[in-house]
Amino acid sequence: MKNTKTSPWLWVPTLYTAEGIPYVIVMSVATVMYSRLGLSNADIALYTSWLYLPWVIKPFWSPIVDLFMTKRWWIVAMQWILAISFAGIAFTLQAPHFIQWSLAMFWIVAFSSATHDIAADGFYLLALDAREQAFFVGIRSTAYRIASIVGQGLIIMLAGALELRFSPAWAWSYTFYLAAFAFGILLLVHFFFLPRPQADDTRADISLRTTFTTFAAFFRKPQILVALAFILLYRLPEALLVKICPLFLLDTPEHGGLGLTTGEIGMVQGTIGVIGLTLGGILGGFCAGGLGGLRRWLWPMVLSITLPDAVYIALAYYQPEGLGLLGAAVFVEQFGYGFGFTAYMLYLMYFARGPLSTAHYALCTGLMALGMMLPGMVAGFLQEQVGYLNFFIIATCLCVLTFWVSMLIQIDEDPKEEPVLKG
Repeated sequence: MKNTKTSPWLWVPTLYTAEGIPYVIVMSVATVMYSRLGLSNADIALYTSWLYLPWVIKPFWSPIVDLFMTKRWWIVAMQWILAISFAGIAFTLQAPHFIQWSLAMFWIVAFSSATHDIAADGFYLLALDAREQAFFVGIRSTAYRIASIVGQGLIIMLAGALELRFSPAWAWSYTFYLAAFAFGILLLVHFFFLPRPQADDTRADISLRTTFTTFAAFFRKPQILVALAFILLYRLPEALLVKICPLFLLDTPEHGGLGLTTGEIGMVQGTIGVIGLTLGGILGGFCAGGLGGLRRWLWPMVLSITLPDAVYIALAYYQPEGLGLLGAAVFVEQFGYGFGFTAYMLYLMYFARGPLSTAHYALCTGLMALGMMLPGMVAGFLQEQVGYLNFFIIATCLCVLTFWVSMLIQIDEDPKEEPVLKG
């Protein structure tokens, strides 16, 4: 008999914590780890940016998840693979050619994490009724933010503490063994407590022709070229900064950095920065959802996501000591990004509207990942050529492109049709 009565409190928070941790590890923790292991900025940015690819192709892969097995099966299977892959990273860091082997493990983590995202989001819709979905949307968002703090904050600070006693390679090995153990606990929780909704046994009616029709309809939408430019360029400065900022914080003052320890960057960027990002996102959702929508808040959000980038110019120029001022600067920049990112997500929701909105929104998020991947691949090479200060000046100047694409988009004048953020 199918168990459909399991309390969502037993699995929704942990499921979205499990969804967030691998993503944060791939996108943030890997950057810090490879820096501590001695890789160049150009190599780190190039290698870790390639790890965005599974999220770029996720819209093309999601029909496979819908066609084969249950969403519950995919969730449990991917969590098995993720736990084993974390242990694999820990093991390969002590092996010859550890860069190649560890990157292979990170690729498995990235692909499994993207697949887990598809299954978890689909399972959420199948296992909960409409009232429960609305109630728990805020809970899942909070759990995902907690996962960000765990990944960018606690995991990096743990590695920093271990570095005081062990070499960086052994410190990070122990860190990933502990991450594998913790993720194994999450796996056991979901193995026993995820419900088995009857709807999860129904296979989706998807054909290759339908998939191509969906993609073709997306690229025939009005203003598609403007939308593509907006999706790819609105966050261009941030796509450059996100790869270089942690390397800047870690690098020595002699090389233009701020010389933070691993533990300090976990506190400043992984904790203070994530809190700023979260509060900015909450304020952005409140303003856009209840005080006028995207049309009214577009330009305040554009200013918010661009102007705070200049704090890194000041940090690179003055190279302040002490965590107080640095933490405040990172908080301001991340708060502005969180507030301004709301306009980006609202536009994606707006552009995806229509009879194929779910599939078209998935395509938008794939393009969103592409917009982060491509600039990130060249960010390290650019920084090494011009230095940190000039790099931050260039990234800030590129905010002109954010203004340009924001001027091009058209927002429906009917406020009743304005997309709103929930949760």
